[in-house]
Amino acid sequence: MQVQDVMTEATITESATDTLRSAAGLMWRNQTGSLLIMDDGRLAGIITERDLLRAVALGADPGTATVDEAMTTEVFTVPPDMPLRDAAREMAARWIRHLPVVDDDRVRGVVSMRDVTGIFAALVPGSVSVEHE
Repeated sequence: MQVQDVMTEATITESATDTLRSAAGLMWRNQTGSLLIMDDGRLAGIITERDLLRAVALGADPGTATVDEAMTTEVFTVPPDMPLRDAAREMAARWIRHLPVVDDDRVRGVVSMRDVTGIFAALVPGSVSVEHE
């Protein structure tokens, strides 16, 4: 099984100058734990729910602090044809929960720890059922 078999559509924002509150609202409306930040069609960064929590815990005002103040700019990405087990190992080794899937500098989707866990749970013999919202 490859990353492209389980990846989902990425939630993207074109503005790194959006407020943290705006980013949190977009995440909430899309029921996702991350946003990819694009600049001129290229991946410029990622902001996750943990990034938002850290920024607020350190004193950032969600109404005035901006995404570019809290986002990660050195984003680890994976290709769509990477074996899922390899992507899962990278996520575990790097302590990350969201991996942008990129092919030829184009964002194809994102794979999350939730996606990986659901697939591996479904592969376990027995009566495990996996529901996705």
